[in-house]
Amino acid sequence: MKESVRQAQAGDSIILANGTWQDTDLLLEASGTAENPITLRAETPGQVKLTGHSRVRLAGRHLVVSGLLFHEAWHESALVEFRKDSKKPAVDCRFTNCAMLDCNPPQVDRGFKYVSLYGHRNRVDHCRLEGKRNEGATLVVWLGDGPAEHRIDHVHFGPRPRLGKNGGESIRVGDSTTSMVAARVIVEQNHFEQCSGEVEIISNKSCENIYRHNTFVRCEGALTLRHGNRCLVEGNYFLGEGKRYTGGVRIIGEGHRVVNNYFADLQGDETRAAISMMNGIPNSPLEGYFQVKDAVVAFNTLVNCKWNMAIGLGDKKNNVVLPPKDCAVANNLFLVTKGQLLDQQTEPQEFLWQGNLVEAAGPIPETVGRRVSDLRFRQSAGGIWRPSADSPVVGAAQGEFPFVTEDIDGHARSEPKDAGCHRIATPAIKAGPLMAGDVGISWETIQTED
Repeated sequence: MKESVRQAQAGDSIILANGTWQDTDLLLEASGTAENPITLRAETPGQVKLTGHSRVRLAGRHLVVSGLLFHEAWHESALVEFRKDSKKPAVDCRFTNCAMLDCNPPQVDRGFKYVSLYGHRNRVDHCRLEGKRNEGATLVVWLGDGPAEHRIDHVHFGPRPRLGKNGGESIRVGDSTTSMVAARVIVEQNHFEQCSGEVEIISNKSCENIYRHNTFVRCEGALTLRHGNRCLVEGNYFLGEGKRYTGGVRIIGEGHRVVNNYFADLQGDETRAAISMMNGIPNSPLEGYFQVKDAVVAFNTLVNCKWNMAIGLGDKKNNVVLPPKDCAVANNLFLVTKGQLLDQQTEPQEFLWQGNLVEAAGPIPETVGRRVSDLRFRQSAGGIWRPSADSPVVGAAQGEFPFVTEDIDGHARSEPKDAGCHRIATPAIKAGPLMAGDVGISWETIQTED
């Protein structure tokens, strides 16, 4: 293996023989090109099983690792690292079509990651990651001084049980010390299934990241914009299916946009509400809570959620007292069959409530939006509630939101825009919630027994 790597040239493939690789440390340190990467792959996808004290590292440029199965494997740092060491990161490299299943250390109190992303412009895609029970995020993006520009896509994040403390995220992008870095990481078209390690399914801790077209199913937590500014959360499906503690998006920081998302049957409250905004700390340290400012929450649809919106959350005893400020909540649809439309624990400052439509049996605050007797939703294939052609949402959007050019399904929006995440469109639906079979590995079966 070492000799093969040493001699590898652009375009070469290094083949790992089928079988079980026990206590194996693989280092792919080489340089390919964009047109001709160097590939380390299984002889047969899924038939090379790494177990025990094992890991894979990528260091160099234009490298690909493909087709590996990690089962009951562990390492002190991470099963896969996009670097050899702090001086030799990976750039333009890819980890694809691999699975990590039930990988936990023999020592109960030891934590590690499945994947640690370093360097720049790397990609993790079409993988399946599940069964992590120990401390440590499943996948972490580690940041330096400049944009990382990684892409995480078409990954099936399978069930992760409650950890009972912090450190159970499925994805973490950055940390508090690098939270002001413009990371520009894209997390898109992933399926999160019962990812319930902690309250933060995804923990955003950097700036200018994009979270789009992901599907969250029965996840006991929220996509949390914990640190950092100017992130986009767009076109995601949050499907609670009535499970307790399931949540949506939690907002902290400045300049975030939460648009075109669908929230249904979520049963979380407080920080697990469908949409929540925290209070901030005056002169907050990096690890604290920055005031929510200039957030846009627009063109979302919320159906049958326990707590639809929570504004001004925070522990007053710890000086989390600065209310959200200069935000817009516009052109959202709320179908409230039971539960709470708005929990406002602190009065927000200079809020714009505009164009929201609410169908609810109980009272609604006048500031939130206009009551309608019937949004005329119809349940489509897959159980998604969409407005019918005679719905009052047609052309009901108010205000100028030029950055909202499509709906959640990819239909182009024309003026006047429809409220909510779905445009009333006659063409066939282009998208919808991602199912587990739409993402992840290509192998039909996984054999974990020898």
